Amino acid sequence: MPDWYLILNGVLIGIVVAAPIGPVNLICIRRTLAYGRTNGFVSGLGAAIGDAVFATVAAFGLTALSTTLVAVGDWLQAIGGFFLIGLGVHTFLHIPVDTKEVNVKTTGKLAAAVMATFVLTITNPATMLGFVAIFGGVGGLVTTEPSMLTAGLLVVAVFVGSALWWLGVTLTVGLLRDRMTDQTLILINRISGVLIVSFGIFIIGRLIYMSVA
Repeated sequence: MPDWYLILNGVLIGIVVAAPIGPVNLICIRRTLAYGRTNGFVSGLGAAIGDAVFATVAAFGLTALSTTLVAVGDWLQAIGGFFLIGLGVHTFLHIPVDTKEVNVKTTGKLAAAVMATFVLTITNPATMLGFVAIFGGVGGLVTTEPSMLTAGLLVVAVFVGSALWWLGVTLTVGLLRDRMTDQTLILINRISGVLIVSFGIFIIGRLIYMSVA
């Protein structure tokens, strides 16, 4: 019989780690407005897959991998920071397409949408440490020797929770899409681009400051 307490906690953890407004939320909102709900939701799934990877590390107690991720954390964050800067510039310059043309023009871009948010999520090892802390503090969800079934169930629940968050975001934002003019969408792209670049510059700047401090 499924452990519904474990499943519920896993789903809630997935929602909690996905909810904070940051570059991934911003990207999913922007892609939903530019390309439609499907593209926005698929973008969110990239982040959900990244969350599931970190949840796997925490739930299965993969200490060696966890230590490695922390050891190369600065390099991963630097990659993520430069990736954000490039993505922000692209977003700023991009002209949104008409939603009627979305299915024809963006089908081949779904894989790229998943990869972009997955890279941004996986290059933030602090998320993995957050999972370890959350799992350890919620009813003893992580033990020194968790069963494979328990750990696997928890990882799946985290993925589902994260995916549900992105589904809710894209459905909500999608309701506003048809009410916006092309000029409004272009303005949103400009603002989103500036904010995404700002996130990237902040990450790089913080790493430089920490290295010289």
